[in-house]
Amino acid sequence: MSTTPPLHYLALGDSYTIGEAVAAHSRWPAELVQRLRRAGVAIDDPRIVAVTGWTTDELAQGMDAASLTPAYDLITLQIGVNNQYRGRAADEYRGQFASLLARAITLAGGHAARVVVVSIPDWGVTRFAHEQGRDRSRIAAELDAYNAIARDESHHAGTHFVDVTGISRAHPDLVADDGLHPSAAQYALWVEAIEPIVRAALR
Repeated sequence: MSTTPPLHYLALGDSYTIGEAVAAHSRWPAELVQRLRRAGVAIDDPRIVAVTGWTTDELAQGMDAASLTPAYDLITLQIGVNNQYRGRAADEYRGQFASLLARAITLAGGHAARVVVVSIPDWGVTRFAHEQGRDRSRIAAELDAYNAIARDESHHAGTHFVDVTGISRAHPDLVADDGLHPSAAQYALWVEAIEPIVRAALR
């Protein structure tokens, strides 16, 4: 009797992908895997290449250091909040994001449909931003511009795009103890949006 080998999943990103301030099992890539398994999908634990604070260029360096070997059956990419936080130009983000997306497609064995881009949530609605006196409307506008770039590049490359920004804005109180990063409850809401797209990508 033959058994189907489990799918290999690579999650690329920053603090949101690594699940800053939540338990490892509450990270959204881990929660996604658990939901897929409950749906009968044989899939390995996610290989996560993500560090809190990473920008697009730092993720690229992290990927270099990780010695990643294709082909992965599923890749998720969520990056850019720290570019915005540091005041980097949108044009720079576009070029570096497009390069990361091309690398992700290569790591997926050239199958663009196996790559799922997840939008940047809006940290401007959080308690941290309020306590810091940050300009909420400016943060929202800048993140909208970044997410528009990510969506555009995703569509151009033939990958999938999932918008979780609206979820972050609708649930500003679902944050971890640091007042900034999403709580496990918010990540669970993200996975509700991400899972159907991933299921379609895996078909």
